[in-house]
Amino acid sequence: MQILIAIIIGGIFACAIYMILRRSIVKLIMGLALLGHAANLLIFSAGGLAKGHPALVAPGSTAPPEPYADPLPQALILTAIVISFGVLAFMMVLVSRAYNAVGNDDTDEFVNTER
Repeated sequence: MQILIAIIIGGIFACAIYMILRRSIVKLIMGLALLGHAANLLIFSAGGLAKGHPALVAPGSTAPPEPYADPLPQALILTAIVISFGVLAFMMVLVSRAYNAVGNDDTDEFVNTER
């Protein structure tokens, strides 16, 4: 299972980098979104996959029952999701402004603007 997850994460990273290196700015945004998802999966898999094991402490006990899932990667991923959503929203607004100024989504055309 760990090898399959690693292959999937590598595939998503490869697709993200390929899309970021394209000239279209819409593909750049999609590549950034894929990169964020791949990073989240990497953090989640590095924390250890524990299917069906809770990260919660039962009432009246001081520690979660063995085996348990580590809650730290889940908290980090939740924070990373919020930050990546904010960055994507900013990028979409920036692309909209650039498209209105240039009239094209090709990044090579951005050099020839007077603004």
